[in-house]
Amino acid sequence: MRSIAKMWFRIGRAAPELLADRRGLAAVEFAFILPVMMVMLFGTVEFSSAIAIDRKVTLMARTLSDLTSQATTVSASDLTNFFAASTGIMTPYPTTPTTTLNSTITQLYIDPSTLKAKVKWSQGSVPLSVGSTVTVPSTLAIADTYLIFSQVSYTYVPTVGYVLAKAGITMSDTAFTRPRQSKCVNFPDSSSGC
Repeated sequence: MRSIAKMWFRIGRAAPELLADRRGLAAVEFAFILPVMMVMLFGTVEFSSAIAIDRKVTLMARTLSDLTSQATTVSASDLTNFFAASTGIMTPYPTTPTTTLNSTITQLYIDPSTLKAKVKWSQGSVPLSVGSTVTVPSTLAIADTYLIFSQVSYTYVPTVGYVLAKAGITMSDTAFTRPRQSKCVNFPDSSSGC
């Protein structure tokens, strides 16, 4: 019983000294703040990468549409080159099979009687069926004209998936341009064009 009393006596004397000791205060505060700082750091890095990829998806859609609209006739090899060039825009972000990058180029015809955009031809990862209708902005629905329509989608999988999204974030964009050299862009022959 006496040893227990001595122990409590020592604890009672050491407690004020322990509370007054400030030598490890900085280490304790750092241990509390470190997890918050790490989450903020990785969150900022992931968020910045997501914004950069979203901008690259937009640029890729515009590039596909722009390259196609500059031609009078395109072949399958031309479109393959357009897709390869636009995929280069995504550098340094991965475009491997582990990520999902879909891009499609479509020529639309605005029907003069209905002002609806109908698919004349479509090539790419997810081609649209010929004759199907695509919704276009009303300012672009000019009777008896053609539009080059490009669609791009990219699934961004964050490095630290549990912070943002484990399955990834799908980013997509579209672009419309008018053919520049002729009324329409023929693919693969004149029967699919004007």
